[in-house]
Amino acid sequence: MDIKVSGRKTTVTDALRARVEEKVGDACKVFDIEPMTVDVVLRYEKNPSNPNPAIVEITVRARGSVIRVAEHGADMYAAIDASSDKVTRQLRKFKTKVVDNRQQGPSAADVTPYEPVEDLADLLIPEEEDDQLVREKVIEITPMTEEQALVQTDLLGHDFYVFENATTGLINVVYHRKNGGYGIIKPKIEDIDG
Repeated sequence: MDIKVSGRKTTVTDALRARVEEKVGDACKVFDIEPMTVDVVLRYEKNPSNPNPAIVEITVRARGSVIRVAEHGADMYAAIDASSDKVTRQLRKFKTKVVDNRQQGPSAADVTPYEPVEDLADLLIPEEEDDQLVREKVIEITPMTEEQALVQTDLLGHDFYVFENATTGLINVVYHRKNGGYGIIKPKIEDIDG
């Protein structure tokens, strides 16, 4: 397993690197499969009123799927522990939903997903720039079933997921509803006969 550790505006010490390799390495043993790559980003939030300024973002790529978690902590070690625990839960969920149910047909693991947006907060536009396009993200749309799209939404931790419906060939969006459950947005299909 390949674990890459980097820091954003912070230095990654040998002790932090060793802690990441130990905790995240143990977490990824839940789903021991090759090839698996793990990217870990350590950073601090600069808001002085935030009691948990340390942030650890972990992105695991395995069998064409992406599992992403981000956790905050009072210090970097606490954030590493919290994020590795969350990765363990996400990998167990991935193994249960995708790998163990493989006999039901093709799963999300068989479909190569698009490159996800790293942080949805990056898509928010500050009020003074609300009339400017500040970021453009190009994604590769992948054909999959609605169930596979729901699994990808959970694994990525996003509120929505854009995909090509394998049944209809149309672009759909699945999303988490605020009151629980999921919704799906589908384009209206015009009736050719009238």
